[in-house]
Amino acid sequence: MTKYFKAGSLWAGLLFTACISHAQELFVFSEPASNMPAKSMGVRLTSNIMTQRMTGTPDYQLLPEVMLGVNKKLMLHGEGYVSNSNGTTRVEGGGVYAKYRFYTTDNMYRHFRLAAFGRAGSSGVSRVKEEIETNGLQKGYELGFIATQLLHKQAISASVSFEQVVGNSRQTGFPGEAMNYSLSTGRLLYPSSYTHYGQLNFNLMVELLGQHSLNNNKSFLDIAPAIQFIINSQTRIDVGYRQQLYSTLSRYSANSFLIRFEHTLFNVL
Repeated sequence: MTKYFKAGSLWAGLLFTACISHAQELFVFSEPASNMPAKSMGVRLTSNIMTQRMTGTPDYQLLPEVMLGVNKKLMLHGEGYVSNSNGTTRVEGGGVYAKYRFYTTDNMYRHFRLAAFGRAGSSGVSRVKEEIETNGLQKGYELGFIATQLLHKQAISASVSFEQVVGNSRQTGFPGEAMNYSLSTGRLLYPSSYTHYGQLNFNLMVELLGQHSLNNNKSFLDIAPAIQFIINSQTRIDVGYRQQLYSTLSRYSANSFLIRFEHTLFNVL
């Protein structure tokens, strides 16, 4: 009986430590360099609500997603794209995402992570704008790097990536390649101190998200504040708003709301 009690206490302690380490690193509009726990599976539903710039009509996009924590270094995602971009709600396509954490330093209440990621997606949405977005709008791929620093209750993350459209999305008159970049920071506001892994977490964050076309030298920059709730260390709710600061690129929408629900199952793989 004693050995089972010790094993259970060890497992709970490891889970508690993982919750503390990753609580402030779950950004809303970008991915951190950290991964979800090994041998875990997650389901996620993201809803983007926006207004079309040409018509002024409301538009929405749903992204159902399944996530796998293969091991402590590798994470895989598979997602679908559902939208009403053509007047009726329908499945537009899908994509895959992979992230590999290749560098880690750990210290008390702080750590640093470096990761490489790749995304490939395909969508049936007709391209009518210069903005490149292979996560739901165009067929193509994205490759990049992420760096994340955790400093007790504050996390800072930055990413840079190359994105290219292919196939039907590579139309004459529209850019085909772009560099993307992001700078994100988030802070744990509640609880002030941890006593158990079932405590509600409340995070506040803000992100800068930009794109620079490699074909016509145009660009845009957005700011995206968000709030985040983590319930029982497994369920996550995000609410965010993305606001354009400036743009010389024609875009599908300058501003949008994001609502996300995510649930993680530990040790299922």
